[in-house]
Amino acid sequence: MRNTFAEEVYLQSIKNKNIFVLVADISPAGKINKFQKNNPKNFINVGVSEQTMIGVSAGLAMQGKRVFAYTISTFSLYRPFEMIRVDLCYQNLPVTIVGMGAGTIYSNLGGTHLTQEDISVARSVPNLNIIAPCDPLELKEAINFCVNKSKNPIYLRIGKTGEKNYTNNSINKWKFGKLRKIQSGKDLCFLSFGPIMKKAFDISKNLKEKGIKSEIYSCHTLKPFDYLGLRKVFKKFKRIIVIEDHSKIGGLASIVKQHAFESEFKGKIISFSLQDKFLNCFGSQQDLLNLHGINDKKIYKSIINFLK
Repeated sequence: MRNTFAEEVYLQSIKNKNIFVLVADISPAGKINKFQKNNPKNFINVGVSEQTMIGVSAGLAMQGKRVFAYTISTFSLYRPFEMIRVDLCYQNLPVTIVGMGAGTIYSNLGGTHLTQEDISVARSVPNLNIIAPCDPLELKEAINFCVNKSKNPIYLRIGKTGEKNYTNNSINKWKFGKLRKIQSGKDLCFLSFGPIMKKAFDISKNLKEKGIKSEIYSCHTLKPFDYLGLRKVFKKFKRIIVIEDHSKIGGLASIVKQHAFESEFKGKIISFSLQDKFLNCFGSQQDLLNLHGINDKKIYKSIINFLK
């Protein structure tokens, strides 16, 4: 996704010279190099100074610039949080804060590089919208929105490398603030967002071999959330599965379950989220997800029991 981000921002900059990219101690390697070479005055590396990155972004936005503040997710949101809250959100400036490698992606670097509660934190800040694309194609749509239509600060939560596209043949087009049906089904429904969407598709494929047809939605906009679309899901399905690479507190599972209660939903919801714990694991991302109870076999088995 980081290469897709760099390429798409570069393509947008050909048409819009007001686009700025600010980074914090990330070298302009790979495709972001293309943006820097063609827009040297619009690329600023502030070094290890994320607070400055947000402050400068706010100043540029007040001058009518479209700014992307980009670095690893823990450092894009947590370290400069006060500046995000006061400089951007209090003044409602349309700056896009890009959190790369979000969730458990940087598992091998330990807890300091994990953003397992970032959506919960960001959702609580007035004016701050949240977009979490499930694949590179959705990321392109999100960037186009951030450049051309956004009127608020946005936390853009993205993956890192190697993500597949799942929305090539999506039922619905991408639209900010709307649930997006990617695959049709009649027996149960998957709700997910971000790169962990892969699990929904892999498990759906295994369920299909048993004659179970799954509907899959990308909940790419976590704030503002599409509650009207969610109520339509509640009317169609009595079995809903939520999968997310985020804490069970304040993420998609919390959103869905709270609204289910408020809507007097009569079906069943099972969710697979990160535990409210710091788990020490320096292996692969899947190693860490396994400790949190998020793996294909467990989810598949739970669904089969769920359907009995």
